[in-house]
Amino acid sequence: MSNQTFKVCFCCRRRFKLTASEAPKEIKALFENYSENGVMTATNLHRFLLEQQKEDKATIENAQALIDSVRSVVVFHKHGLNLEGFFKYLFGDLNPPLSPELGVHQDMTAPLSQYFIYTGHNSYLTGNQLTSDCSDVPIIHALKKSVRVIELDIWPNSSKDNVDVLHGGTMTSPVELIRCLRSIKEHAFSTSDYPVVITLEDHLTTDLQAKTAEMITQTFGNALFSPEQDSECFKKLPSPASLKKRFLISTKPPIVYHEDKDAKEDSQRGNNSGDEEAWGKEVPSLKSHSKKNHELDDGDDDDDDDEEVDDDINKSKKFEAPEYTRLIAIHAGKPKGGLSEALKVDPNKVRRLSLSEQQLEKAASRNGKEIVRFTQNNMLRIYPKGTRITSSNYNPLIGWMHGAQMVAFNMQGYGRSLWLMQGMFRANGGCGYVKKPDFLLNGGPNGEVFDPKAKLEVKKTLKVTVFMGEGWYYDFKHTHFDQFSPPDFYVRVGIAGVAADTVMKKTKTLEDNWIPAWNEEFVFPLTVPELALLRIEVHEYDMSEKDDFGGQTCLPVWEIREGIRSVPLCSREGIKYSSVKLLMRFQFI
Repeated sequence: MSNQTFKVCFCCRRRFKLTASEAPKEIKALFENYSENGVMTATNLHRFLLEQQKEDKATIENAQALIDSVRSVVVFHKHGLNLEGFFKYLFGDLNPPLSPELGVHQDMTAPLSQYFIYTGHNSYLTGNQLTSDCSDVPIIHALKKSVRVIELDIWPNSSKDNVDVLHGGTMTSPVELIRCLRSIKEHAFSTSDYPVVITLEDHLTTDLQAKTAEMITQTFGNALFSPEQDSECFKKLPSPASLKKRFLISTKPPIVYHEDKDAKEDSQRGNNSGDEEAWGKEVPSLKSHSKKNHELDDGDDDDDDDEEVDDDINKSKKFEAPEYTRLIAIHAGKPKGGLSEALKVDPNKVRRLSLSEQQLEKAASRNGKEIVRFTQNNMLRIYPKGTRITSSNYNPLIGWMHGAQMVAFNMQGYGRSLWLMQGMFRANGGCGYVKKPDFLLNGGPNGEVFDPKAKLEVKKTLKVTVFMGEGWYYDFKHTHFDQFSPPDFYVRVGIAGVAADTVMKKTKTLEDNWIPAWNEEFVFPLTVPELALLRIEVHEYDMSEKDDFGGQTCLPVWEIREGIRSVPLCSREGIKYSSVKLLMRFQFI
């Protein structure tokens, strides 16, 4: 790089000096401490990996392999790395914040109820909830991102002789069910071998339920998992490991659906709440939920009444489409009698309960511990409120901190809430299943469970240093951020987690610099580090308009590697940039 010129008007130009990326002072000091005569040998680098990077399993052979990899891109010394090579290693692709070697490392032999599962909502929609097309394309995209729960709303087609997938009561155009099923089969295990759950919102007649059962059976064949024919449900759900490359169907028994369901759901859809801006409104704080919830009317059941199941009818086993019912691996439904009744645990069967985000907020304010107890063995699915017609999302932490396995999100959009979802499921090798923390799974000696509202002591403290960033000059047009000068970047860094841990901080703004070096440190005390996500965003300050977006990522704190790391940033949609990254240090104290 040399100089960059910006045209201010027809007769005036501004010229700015462009500098090359240079190692911060702290990196230079570390190189001095771990090198001899300006050269870092494999032995020196191995000591650095053990002492500074906390890579306890690193060997001299690993260090030599890093040196050999870096040698191909920089001028090198024959005995090891010079300062440039050391800096290239630290700020390169070989030094990410999450270990690529970890892969799927959690215990995958526990029941499904013990995992957070990457879950989609209205998975077939290409855009908003009212007028967008229905297609198998967003389903394919979701599966390729390791989303493991796909939702399909199934309706009779216009001639009433086949089955379509569409959002009922809206202007969305339909797509054939068989097309969606075939795409699910083809792409389900392209990035993860762990099971795919298909949740069906069923609006079919009995004959079309039978036809759907035939389509599902023929499409998935032996890969379809279903309970034994003489068993209505499980006492304990199977494990992800036992269900590799299998498909499960989850829905309500067919007799509980009513003709007016679509009208009831439509009543929940209204004007867009406008809670998504250029890159998404700030994630709602969990601290405000308790203040809002007491204002909700006791009779506010939102749009979930359709899930109520008359147990007396179910016990009669008089299903009109037995071939359809036999496919249901995870039974859904809410018993009559309100939420308290719905949260009662039956030791002889497990089931799936669905609540809207509003219902969960209300329930959490009154029955938080009961929700946690319910989710220790049963499945809880949370879905967006009906007014999110732009396919925006909500804060997923309220679901996770209560043990909800299926926090259903609109995957076709983008925004800060979706970035949190993507951050959570970067954990455990990105397989779409993340083991819930032990405190959400186990009770105390007297049957007590985790209280999401309890004030807890700080368990761990994360110290984050933001050294510098680079790559915007290569990944963006040179006038993208400012027509008349280089960009003015700042970084927002913080924690999404339980209410006590949630916070956002920011660096100073550095003017006219494509390679900003902030060198700022932030400290985050964590009471529940097992649910903490590190949020990182870069913005470009704009005096006259809304600040520009410069990249983002979200990382599961419990999997962050200590030491100095190169953190790649992503677009609003979660797609990794080619060059944009930050150099950061992570320390647990």
